[in-house]
Amino acid sequence: MPDVIVFDVNETLSDMSGLGPRFVEAGAPAELAKLWFAMVLREGFALAAAGDSARFSDLATEILASLLREAGVADEEATASRLTSSIADLPLHRDAAEGIHALRAAGHRLVTLSNGSSQVVERLVGAAGIQDQFERILSVEDAPAWKPHRDAYRHAAAECGVGPEEMLLVAVHPWDIHGAARAGLQTAWVNRSGAAYPPYFARPDLTLTSLGGLVRALHPGP
Repeated sequence: MPDVIVFDVNETLSDMSGLGPRFVEAGAPAELAKLWFAMVLREGFALAAAGDSARFSDLATEILASLLREAGVADEEATASRLTSSIADLPLHRDAAEGIHALRAAGHRLVTLSNGSSQVVERLVGAAGIQDQFERILSVEDAPAWKPHRDAYRHAAAECGVGPEEMLLVAVHPWDIHGAARAGLQTAWVNRSGAAYPPYFARPDLTLTSLGGLVRALHPGP
């Protein structure tokens, strides 16, 4: 039984499907939102692999400005900054608040660990009324590297005063599950889309379709 449950934030707690319409309003194709997020992760992972790091917002804004310029969007730098900042205004998935409350009520310590800034996460969970459910809001900006580098997860364990094996990472991203598993954490994959899990990544300890399923998996009834 894990002592601390660690939540990824972008796409695991937050519903990023609303970014597409915002891109359209800015004069860019809706599908550019997914490409942008994937490129930000790719560049962040490359920096982590080389032993370097960057602030999520800085990296995201630079990449998006370039994409918007190619798409013919006017005033691309200001638009990129505005769209990047709008991540903090996204809603959470419908199952997030209920699942968080249930896990906290079951006695688990809850923290977040995001590749983004802690300020963005605070706005997200604060707007949803669940900030008080989390013991700590952690960001890799205070860690040696981005997830999925093992040092990011070990940083979270050190901040919480527990061993990695006493933590369980909850994420929708298989790459995050893999990194946490290699760092010694237990893992729970939230598969909201019904996709197949990539065979080249470490298998999750638990597979769920919603956060409500996690409390039932950890605390099965009689």
